Amino acid sequence: MKQRVVIAIALSFTNFNTIQTPDFVGFMNYINLLTRDAIFMQYVLPNTILFAIIVGPGGYLLSFFLAWCLSQITKGPRTVLALLIYSPSMTSGVAMNVVWRIIFSGDERGYLNAVLLNLGWISEPIQFLQSTAYLMPVMIIVALWSSMGIGFLSILSGILNVNKELYEAARLDGVKNRVQEALYVTIPSIRPQLLFGAVMAVVNAFNSAGLGVQLSGSNPTPGYAGSVIVNHIDDYGFIRYEMGYAAALSVFLFLMMALARIGIGKLLDATGK
Repeated sequence: MKQRVVIAIALSFTNFNTIQTPDFVGFMNYINLLTRDAIFMQYVLPNTILFAIIVGPGGYLLSFFLAWCLSQITKGPRTVLALLIYSPSMTSGVAMNVVWRIIFSGDERGYLNAVLLNLGWISEPIQFLQSTAYLMPVMIIVALWSSMGIGFLSILSGILNVNKELYEAARLDGVKNRVQEALYVTIPSIRPQLLFGAVMAVVNAFNSAGLGVQLSGSNPTPGYAGSVIVNHIDDYGFIRYEMGYAAALSVFLFLMMALARIGIGKLLDATGK
């Protein structure tokens, strides 16, 4: 892992087309990224931030809420529901996108369009996966649906292993309901699992960002509505073969993830105090 990061950083300072010897260009790739790449600044970066802000914290809060709800029921139903919630995260990307592309298909055979047409809410099918207005919301829905992975199981495990005596002591101290138990007992007791779940939520948010290309079937996405940094890296690295610039984009994405990880850690530290 560290070796790959070092290689990516080294390549980001070069002009490399995979055939000729890399030429050292200093910080030129980063300067071009921040000053000359209009597509990156106008579409790719805002899309990435919007997607990560909604899917990361949204998936994290949803993981905690579902894990907390499951912890309140008996073992049998809890196990079945946990498997049902976790199973989408194990589904391969290809199979998952086939299902969602059928649901959001842009003709009357698409499940969502068929329902809306039958209800009389629309007069003609909506091109959900080709529309600049709908592609990003569809990406967010799909990403949240598949975000209940290892982080969710970690949080659920942490909640189930909280010492029951802590809840009894909290009731003696005046805690009166389940919400107060979650705030004053559960959350402080599972901080390691929460941190792990938060990191996994951030990783999932950035890893799921390629959904736009998979759903729309094109890179870049229509009107760059669903294009994010991951797609920009693929565009420059594997379509244009500008590996130096693609490496600079990768380093930029790595720094964004690292800063998000640090911010989450500080936030959880502050919450614990």
